[in-house]
Amino acid sequence: MDKTSQAQKAALLKKLHDGPRILVLANAWDAISARIVEEIGFSAVATTSAGVAATLGYPDGQRVSRDEMLNVVMRIARAVQLPVTADMEAGYGGTPVEMAETARELIRAGAVGLNLEDMTGDDESSQVDLPLQVEKIRAIREASAAAGVPLVINARTDIYLTPIGPAETRFERTVERLRAYAKAGADCVFSPAVKDAETIAKLVKAVEAPLNILLMPGVPNLNELERLGVARASIGSGLMRATLGTTRKIAKAMLERRDDWALFAEALPYAEVNRLLGRG
Repeated sequence: MDKTSQAQKAALLKKLHDGPRILVLANAWDAISARIVEEIGFSAVATTSAGVAATLGYPDGQRVSRDEMLNVVMRIARAVQLPVTADMEAGYGGTPVEMAETARELIRAGAVGLNLEDMTGDDESSQVDLPLQVEKIRAIREASAAAGVPLVINARTDIYLTPIGPAETRFERTVERLRAYAKAGADCVFSPAVKDAETIAKLVKAVEAPLNILLMPGVPNLNELERLGVARASIGSGLMRATLGTTRKIAKAMLERRDDWALFAEALPYAEVNRLLGRG
């Protein structure tokens, strides 16, 4: 992809956060799932790190190498015409210099945006110190601008998801981080596991930046999220896990019932898969 076209896609992705409609993202984990998302009519393709990790044989949470993740991102970006924003976990590095390199490699892979987490492991002790996370975001912003493709940064804090620290200060600490991330250059901020409408509405007002909410059980529907002022909603690994649930259901039926093929009724036809991937 030439830099001019890539920069145009980055500008489009950023504009999609401006409303008035909420940006809805059905996260893909490989080329064919990305093509399905594109074919249905979504405005952009987001990846899921958990989904990519699972297809490569890893659990989620920084177990995949940067090169392995970027290889999948590249395949997805080549498969679709839409802007692609990649879930790059905590950036696969602990320093601003490493973040700048991640930004440049992500652009080479064809993506125009990224998610950046502030956790490097599975518990609250792995949360990146706020000043360092701010520097990481600044490094991505500066390096991608210098490369000619200003990446759309969706900066995430896992204070509610992990969760981290006392419940009574969780909201204030989330706001502190998300406001700092936006000031450092993030285009959108993300607090997964915030579910109730009252807290979401308060976050929208407090962070003063486009807010991403993770779609999960207990979260208001998209119409309500849009009414609350949420700019972006994504499903994370939800589609991938739903696909695995269907896989298990059909596999069990094959083994246990032996003669019921009705479960295949919703399977994508063989010819359709080939068409989506450019054959026929």
